[in-house]
Amino acid sequence: MPTREASPAWTTRKLLAWMKEAFAKAAIDSPQLCAEMLVAHVLGCERLKLYTDPDRPASPLERQTLRDLTARALKDEPVQYLIGEGWFFSLPFLVDKRVLIPRPATGTIVEHVLQHARATPGFGAGPDGRFGDGVVIADICTGSGCVAVALAKNMPGAHVVATDLSADALEVAARNAERHKVADRVDLLRGDLLGPLDSHPVAKGKGSLHYLVSNPPYIPDDEWESRDPETGVQANVKAFEPALALRGGADGLDAVRPLLTDGPAYLRPGGLILIEIAASRAAEAKAIAEANPQLEAIRVLKDYEGLPRTVVARRKA
Repeated sequence: MPTREASPAWTTRKLLAWMKEAFAKAAIDSPQLCAEMLVAHVLGCERLKLYTDPDRPASPLERQTLRDLTARALKDEPVQYLIGEGWFFSLPFLVDKRVLIPRPATGTIVEHVLQHARATPGFGAGPDGRFGDGVVIADICTGSGCVAVALAKNMPGAHVVATDLSADALEVAARNAERHKVADRVDLLRGDLLGPLDSHPVAKGKGSLHYLVSNPPYIPDDEWESRDPETGVQANVKAFEPALALRGGADGLDAVRPLLTDGPAYLRPGGLILIEIAASRAAEAKAIAEANPQLEAIRVLKDYEGLPRTVVARRKA
């Protein structure tokens, strides 16, 4: 984008095309979406408006702001952090450097819980007709709260207990719960993994949960340290997203292992545990679940890219 006044004017259409090309050349993921997010943010409109009014000329201030943001994005700073927002399960979430950016792959957890609840007596509609009435869910390592909030939003009768070791992350999660008007049904607790559940009035005690879900830190050391673009972690993830929420130890299972070993005890008979994992460690995570005599119907769900992403199992009756 030239720094001087251009003729013809820099319209929304031209801005999107220029930014998309720049992002594509820099090998930034989803260049079209990134361009749309930045332009919509600067113009203060919904993304749809970009296409219903494509010939709107940008003001000098808008152009300068977009130049600055584009330059930062081309240096690997995530667009979601630049605009302070990321989308998950068709909902907008506040995100900043205190929390991970929500990924579409994590939606596998939410979608499977909703499908199971609709199909399972006692897990869906309650006496008053609200979907999820009486259902209790624990979301471990909640981060931005995207999973907890998405479940509460889509199951208006459910109660969610969300835990995280990071007080900063819980502040973000609280704002997201308030934003989507589910704060009265999402309890946020600070602590390590399952520990906070033991003192919660709803989730405490064994056999209380309908669902236990988690997107824990799971990147193994070899993938974190690798420079191979096919197997290693992207540079912008390492540089900007919180390592505490990403790194899962030597084998990537430091958090996954205790969740699959100790978590099922918190489930009621027929309840589900769903844990997101590194695709490269799917077999190992499944084996941990298979070694737990409390679990049955163990399998690994694939994400939208077809990668093995979520271990799911049912608590035996």
